[in-house]
Amino acid sequence: MTRLLVLCMLDAKPMAGYDIQQALRMTDAERWGGVLIGSIYHALKKLEKDGYIAIDKVEQTGHRQKFTYRITVEGKEHLKDLIREALTSSSVQYPSSLYAGISFFDKLPAEEARQALKEQQVLLEEEYQSVQDGWKEKEAALDGNIPPMVQMVFDNMFAIISQQQDFVRKALAYLEQSNN
Repeated sequence: MTRLLVLCMLDAKPMAGYDIQQALRMTDAERWGGVLIGSIYHALKKLEKDGYIAIDKVEQTGHRQKFTYRITVEGKEHLKDLIREALTSSSVQYPSSLYAGISFFDKLPAEEARQALKEQQVLLEEEYQSVQDGWKEKEAALDGNIPPMVQMVFDNMFAIISQQQDFVRKALAYLEQSNN
């Protein structure tokens, strides 16, 4: 995913690694794209080695050099391949650790299991709030002109979190019922 996002950014315009990091950080790519912001420089080196990007210019800033990269013709083709791959690979990810915990909740005292699920509720609420904050920032940055596909991505993220919240509520209700 990192390679895809870096190539997309460079397809828009030549950029330095730091600028790519900042743009991805601003869009919260770690959350929605599974990208570790710190891995950008490694991806740039690999993409350059593979011929998908090239150095556009070098600037001297104090004792450091700042490299600005551009996408190559080969990089544009590779970008299309990565987009195809992203669109066709399975995107379903189950909350496997939560499922495992739910499956064996009876190994814990009921109150401890209940408290753990309450903590899960707090985490899910924080996640929902973070996505909502990101939505508001995106909306403000684009003056309310959210592209339809971006709207659909956010709608899907909200639906996934809401569904998980509902699942945890039902699990808590079951615990309460079976405890009585």
